[in-house]
Amino acid sequence: MSIEYLPHTADIRMRLEASSLPELFQEGLLGMSGILKEKFCEREKELSLQIPINISATDPGCLMVDFLSEVLSVSYTEKAIFCRMELTALSETNISAKIYGAPYSELDEEIKAVTYHEAEVKKNTSDLWESLILFDI
Repeated sequence: MSIEYLPHTADIRMRLEASSLPELFQEGLLGMSGILKEKFCEREKELSLQIPINISATDPGCLMVDFLSEVLSVSYTEKAIFCRMELTALSETNISAKIYGAPYSELDEEIKAVTYHEAEVKKNTSDLWESLILFDI
């Protein structure tokens, strides 16, 4: 599994890589959390907030964007950063999960939106799942 932040004007591009689709979505959650508050999930042990998430989309790339967008919305509404998820169901077009988070006092970076521009989820030549996500900051 790996997370790599790539330079992009006024945006943050994030490339994810994982051995399975569930791991890829967990990496996406952790990656976005790391943008909002660096190392928050490494330090925070008490994830007291639990929120159910159910998303359907037309393809895996849209599903990743819609999932992260919903988590971002809940993060701002609840003033919490989400670090872990428990999957109920996952396919290439649907995700049902419970996300776990903790309150934050302030953010390092505010994300305006998770964009569909360049968004993709696919298997690469190494048979690993990978995703490219662009965040508008």
